[in-house]
Amino acid sequence: MPRPRTLSDEQLLSIALEVIRSEGPEAATFAAVSKASGLSGSTLVQRFATKAGMLRAALLHAWDQLDAETARLAEIVAKTPEGAVELLTGLSQDYGDNPAAYAEGLMLLQEDFRDPVLRARGAAWGMALTAALAERFEGHEDARTIARLMLLQWQGSLLWWGFSAEGAVADYVERELRLLIASLGYGVR
Repeated sequence: MPRPRTLSDEQLLSIALEVIRSEGPEAATFAAVSKASGLSGSTLVQRFATKAGMLRAALLHAWDQLDAETARLAEIVAKTPEGAVELLTGLSQDYGDNPAAYAEGLMLLQEDFRDPVLRARGAAWGMALTAALAERFEGHEDARTIARLMLLQWQGSLLWWGFSAEGAVADYVERELRLLIASLGYGVR
């Protein structure tokens, strides 16, 4: 009879993700995750088989979290241009006023780009986010194009905020998205 798990898969993946975020993907070894979780290395090998399997599982867990947060925000923000700004601003909250935290997130993208499963997951999230934003411009013939422009502006804003570190990221992103929306003829306050 197998022993009961002391950590759920979700708890363990969260711990592995913290190791990855704080020390980088290469540092996420069985030994490092074992030390952080209190589980033996052999237990981790039983659960994930390989370091690559553990890394993939942890990053898929991160995508699960992002999918859930995107769906939550899409459910509660208004289906208006203002709601589109709120949705993307809400997705920017994790970085606070720390450009280094954003840079660490960018490090993870290299793993997402290398792994076809993770890359497909990112593409699916992008399509879902585009659809959620397009709903905020329902009735406009170019709603999807506006949604894509907002995504581009959002990602560009995050990047430029990282260089300038002008206050909290959410404030910077909100200001930049409002400029875009205003230039498209929407009177967002």
